[in-house]
Amino acid sequence: MSYKIKTAGPHTLLYVMAADAEYGPHLQKSISPLFTGVGPVEAAIALTRTLGDLEAKSALPDFVISLGSAGSRELTQTHIYQASHVSYRDMDASLLGFEKGTTPFLDLSAELELFPLLPATQKATLSTGAKVISGSDYNNIDAQMVDMETFALKRTCQTFDLPLIALRGISDGKHALTGLLSWTQYLHIIDEKLAVAVSQLEKTLKNTQL
Repeated sequence: MSYKIKTAGPHTLLYVMAADAEYGPHLQKSISPLFTGVGPVEAAIALTRTLGDLEAKSALPDFVISLGSAGSRELTQTHIYQASHVSYRDMDASLLGFEKGTTPFLDLSAELELFPLLPATQKATLSTGAKVISGSDYNNIDAQMVDMETFALKRTCQTFDLPLIALRGISDGKHALTGLLSWTQYLHIIDEKLAVAVSQLEKTLKNTQL
């Protein structure tokens, strides 16, 4: 399935998702996203390639909008949150004297700010990594929710000087994961709520300057 750039007022939007399991009938009526695949490596490859192609055509979007699910032990299941900051939990060069979470020799903090922030959406911090997080894994994570792509998407957007908006529905985390169904069982609810969030986002972009 090919993606389509969408417009909201004067703005152009590129929607990005990791997997079609999160792309239910409600979102299907509204957007045609770029699917990156799961994990930070696949996300970085897919978005970099796509933005590079668009840049060559002088057709970069005004906003990249990442939609999907996230895990959380403390946030409300199936609720939608906008990521205000994102960190990369896999990066740990502390044995070499670098702060955990920071990439050596790169002048960036461990936690990157995401903007613009939407006035009507609840905010939460996000941690990205290649491992699915469950149970006691949360003890080692400072962020309020976890996913597997957003940090990579943010770094790619920084390369192209584009803003990233990341909206996540909480799919799991209240109980330990026991299989694929532990992740997918609430995705139909998240799909419906993300579609509402997308509508609100586009209305905001049409009517205000973020």
